[in-house]
Amino acid sequence: MYEKSILDNGLKVISYKMIQRSSVGVGLWVKGGSRFEVEENQGVAHFLEHLFFKGSKHYSCRQIKQSIEGVGGSINGFTSEEFCCYFVKIPYKHLSLALDILIDMILNPLLLEDDINKERNVVLEEIKLYHDLPQNYVHQLLDELLWPNHPLGRSILGTYETINSLRRKDILLFKENYYFPSSMVIAACGNLEHKELLERVKKHMPSVEIKKKINFQRIPHYSERPKVKISKRNIEQIHLALGFHGVSRTNRDRYALSILHIILGANMSSRLFNEVREKKGLAYDIGTHVQFFLDSGSFVIHAGIDPKKIRLTLKVIIKELEKISNTPPTLSELKRAKDYYLGQLSIFLEDTLEHMLWLGENFISLDKIITFKEIEQKIQRISTKEIMFLAKDIFIPHRRKLALVGPIEEEEKQISDYISKL
Repeated sequence: MYEKSILDNGLKVISYKMIQRSSVGVGLWVKGGSRFEVEENQGVAHFLEHLFFKGSKHYSCRQIKQSIEGVGGSINGFTSEEFCCYFVKIPYKHLSLALDILIDMILNPLLLEDDINKERNVVLEEIKLYHDLPQNYVHQLLDELLWPNHPLGRSILGTYETINSLRRKDILLFKENYYFPSSMVIAACGNLEHKELLERVKKHMPSVEIKKKINFQRIPHYSERPKVKISKRNIEQIHLALGFHGVSRTNRDRYALSILHIILGANMSSRLFNEVREKKGLAYDIGTHVQFFLDSGSFVIHAGIDPKKIRLTLKVIIKELEKISNTPPTLSELKRAKDYYLGQLSIFLEDTLEHMLWLGENFISLDKIITFKEIEQKIQRISTKEIMFLAKDIFIPHRRKLALVGPIEEEEKQISDYISKL
């Protein structure tokens, strides 16, 4: 059973008891991801995430890692577009230690000037790493096409220029604006009691409520015409990402879009894998993924292909999009997709850390608990016609956005004209 509480300071605490588990997964979630940045401080949310691990009031950088790893645990964090998460997986008997460290890291970080300058170089190297990986960089180019001049279209890591220009006062200001108890969620999963978790959290958190309004830039109405972005590189493959605007986290079609994703490209049974790889041998890597945000989302097809076969591959992909937009999937295909979704989710939720990540993300994003049973009911209600109508609404030809990285001889206009006619 999921249990939740709200402390006097506005902090939300949520837990799920998992019997016969010796570990606990605990995370501190904050509504302070990259979409809350402006262009001038791009990358500050991710930079701040790094800096929290450099030392706090009661724990040095080394003590943070040694204290957790020294008892068999692991500690890490990540920054996404809409939130940040700092998490620990640890033997249950050390839960108090994990909470003490996580809360001290976030509420009492040192943020020393020397650490900021050292970590600046680390982040710059991370930017270079992702830029040098074409299969990753192509998605950044696609985001720029899907959400131009908007935080969702900018790299979470920032740029060389913005990271180099960030100063301690800029980092402190971002922390002050987004890191306070009522913008946070503490989630924990394992063989624990909610009441005990609550008491331990209260020992570490300040009791004073801080009220602040968190603002972010909404998605505007974008030009609906095909767009292409190319990064020419002297490598062996062309990396392709074809994207469409999807639906938001709260949209009623969210689960239907996840089923559409499974049918088209989530696994080796999918249509695109079968057509592009198995039947025509055009790619080793071919698949799809979906993203959900507060007010938008995306559906993306990605592949690594031979430079000579880019047009043929695009033709095959778009043919499959048109097919599912005009003909509903069979009942057996829909059933397989539903069973895959629910089976993968049930396997995922067996692990204490993975369950915490799923629970925390849903709660920080939607401010409510969604149970597996509720999701199962939503999934089972999806019809074949619903999938077809959703595909027709999303895969509109003039909304196609295409990013390419690799040894491409054609120019952006030539490719754009080609995909406009398909």
